Amino acid sequence: MTIRRWVLLLMWAAALAPSSRFAATSASAAPPNIVIVMPDDVGYGDFSVNGSPIVKTPHVDAFAREALRFQSFHVSPTCAPTRAALMTGRHEFKSGVTHTINERERLNLGATTLAQVLKTNGYATGIFGKWHLGDEADHQPERRGFDEVFIHGAGGIGQSYPGSCGDAPGNSYFSPAIRHNGVFEKTQGYCTDVFFNHAIEWIDARRKAGPFFAYITPNAAHVPLQCPEGYANRHAGEVPEDVAKFYGMIENIDDNFGRLLDALKRWDLERDTLVLFLTDNGGTLGVKTFNAGMRGQKVTPYDGGTRVPAFWRWPAGIQGNRVVPALAAHVDVFPTLAEVIGAKLNEPVKDQVEGRSLVTFFREQPVEWPNRVLVTHVGRWPHGQRDAFKYKGVSIRDERFALVNNAELFDLQADPGQKTNVIAAHPDVVDRLRREYEAWWQSILPALPENEDAIGPKVNPYHEWYWKQFGGGPQG
Repeated sequence: MTIRRWVLLLMWAAALAPSSRFAATSASAAPPNIVIVMPDDVGYGDFSVNGSPIVKTPHVDAFAREALRFQSFHVSPTCAPTRAALMTGRHEFKSGVTHTINERERLNLGATTLAQVLKTNGYATGIFGKWHLGDEADHQPERRGFDEVFIHGAGGIGQSYPGSCGDAPGNSYFSPAIRHNGVFEKTQGYCTDVFFNHAIEWIDARRKAGPFFAYITPNAAHVPLQCPEGYANRHAGEVPEDVAKFYGMIENIDDNFGRLLDALKRWDLERDTLVLFLTDNGGTLGVKTFNAGMRGQKVTPYDGGTRVPAFWRWPAGIQGNRVVPALAAHVDVFPTLAEVIGAKLNEPVKDQVEGRSLVTFFREQPVEWPNRVLVTHVGRWPHGQRDAFKYKGVSIRDERFALVNNAELFDLQADPGQKTNVIAAHPDVVDRLRREYEAWWQSILPALPENEDAIGPKVNPYHEWYWKQFGGGPQG
């Protein structure tokens, strides 16, 4: 081949390459490190990048501008259900998770987790913060695919309920006792700082040994509203005191997220690390101040209860600084990451996963995204009243319509704030969504009895382990 032909060939190849600095595609890039950051009880409207007039989140804002941003990304209305769906790629009820307490937060032991898939494919796996998918030994994350486990118990630091759901006794957000690979450590500092510190240290210690998955799940900004004074005072007088503390907790998360991103950049890991930032349910204390025009909040089936930010950044594999309007959800994280790393899923896991891979959106190109139906159910029914709650706290939605509580239909294109019930005008849509829901309801029933009928232990596991290590308790 002549030199001229080589030059022409190189020029042709260069012309086909994307012009964006996010040059590689997921198909051509090496499997990335993976970091998921998911704060607790923070809503879509609680970030300045999404329009909040009060809270300041400069690190999340800058990250979002570089990322692929899903405009209509939905999770479950509460925390444990979202975590179950993200970890399994299927609706949480099919893993037995219908609540956040009463043994109904325990992830079915037959489910394969995202961490197990990543670990099987050569990833080191670590969780830092909130697990909330079972506090008994066989449900702990070290049995579900995580190598490094640095977590609190229950749904929040210091919480305890009858049965198995509970944290170390006497814990608070300041210097909490954290269970680290089966042994409690009495930490120093504010809980969010503690979780990010440990995650960053773990990444540093093993970043040269191969790919890693860091699942960073701070319990903030969940109540109780315990916040470092400097953060709590930032918005004093602008909003009620409790909201000021809530916003302070979010701004502390933002600062810690910035530290994480800085570390990845300093270690030259930024280009080859896929970072996903999202939250675990709709808004809470901040919704009265700003809710991005949405109706509802956490523990409701309206968009304000399920729509969250979802920012994906991977410079080697995603063309960023783009907004995707397609309907996406937490169940899509599992299949997306499985495709990114080239995992070969066995048939049972393929059957488990209901979500769709989002890799098709990673490059700026025309995408065929068929209409889909997502079902949201708040769950949380009293014991023995499942069937009475079949149509309570329910949303069946597709790209355009949402049928809520089997009684309200909203045209999301014309009415994104879900203010006008148009159920009488679209009987065909209502009939279609009701048929979809009936089929879905039948599909979830076989998975429910294991947790619905469970009787928890007499002694909370975290209490028992804590007393065994440090003494005390009923016999201490």
